[in-house]
Amino acid sequence: MITDYFRKKSQTPKGYRLATTVFFFISGFGYSSWASRIPAIKEQLHLSEAEFGTVLFAFPIGLMLTMPFTRRILNIMSSRYCMLLGAVMFNVVLALPGFAAFVWQLVLILLIFGGSRNILNLSMNAQALEVQRLYPKSIMTTFHAVWSLAGFAGAGLGYVMVTQHIDPSFHLLGISVAMLAVTASFYPMTIECEPSKEQSKFFSMPDKTLLKFAIICFVSMACENTMYDWSGIYFQNVLHASQKMTTAAFVFFMTAVTLGRFCGDYAVMRFGIKNILLYSAIFISLGFSLCFLLPFVVTTIFGFVLIGIGVSCTVPLVFSIAGKSKNLSSGSALTSISTIGYLGFLVVPPMVGYISEVLSMKWAFLIMAFLGGVMIFMVNKISEEN
Repeated sequence: MITDYFRKKSQTPKGYRLATTVFFFISGFGYSSWASRIPAIKEQLHLSEAEFGTVLFAFPIGLMLTMPFTRRILNIMSSRYCMLLGAVMFNVVLALPGFAAFVWQLVLILLIFGGSRNILNLSMNAQALEVQRLYPKSIMTTFHAVWSLAGFAGAGLGYVMVTQHIDPSFHLLGISVAMLAVTASFYPMTIECEPSKEQSKFFSMPDKTLLKFAIICFVSMACENTMYDWSGIYFQNVLHASQKMTTAAFVFFMTAVTLGRFCGDYAVMRFGIKNILLYSAIFISLGFSLCFLLPFVVTTIFGFVLIGIGVSCTVPLVFSIAGKSKNLSSGSALTSISTIGYLGFLVVPPMVGYISEVLSMKWAFLIMAFLGGVMIFMVNKISEEN
């Protein structure tokens, strides 16, 4: 009886919003927990930048390989079931990286980890679009703000784990168990929605109206994931900073992303999507340029903050636009635009390792600044009504 009463109370716009928000938290907290231990896991396996860059390819490859599969299941079943599948897989695999004793084991783990994150990410965004339809005002960037807040919390906990010399294996295992419990608790509150049953190709590119947004998404995802994978190593290898300062710098980055997304809905209403995307591109380019030109602890942290603000609202706004496509269902639009966006996630961060090996990580960050310039160019091609 109590369970039925609670379920009825949760089947309201506020209840659906809360449940979807929790799944964004699960995703952000889990991924940031992994990211906060990347330097330790790299050191544990005695890998160089180039070798670790090769290993990192596994995560986005797994993500890309499951993209067509995710598109299909979002069209044949409710996004809440897809979200449950993705969350369970994501949290189970999260426990494993710290236990990898060989490189091949970490590669296999990251392949599955990437695939599970893709299923969780696209399905929870599809859920967010369903909840958004119940509200007259924009709430999309707030969901992503919670993801960032969770990422901040995960990075902060990671800082504590590092300072207390807790092994990555025990740290990530604890997070995995806790997030599985949260998943089981909030899944019954998620919104039930009918699948589109859209007959679509197994793989499709964004239509012409969405292509420029997909390229913007490409740049933003490339820059954001570069920060997740390489910001800590940049601090260690270029600035020769301590482990504590390295983790603290990542916390500064996540703080900037979080605050940017919490302000995103208000900023869009005041300045418009095009202006927000333009400012975001400028901040990304300036942030990476600052890291290259002034490689000192304080200036680099400031550069990280600029990059965090720059990437904060780009993907939520692009996903929101994709969900309004008249030619595709929400699931198909999200997966088609993500196909381009995740190529940035796939190709660019591992390439940072190769560029760092040949030149230096400073030059790799300068190339990221040029990517910000590409984003500026694409934003200028957006019509004013967007």
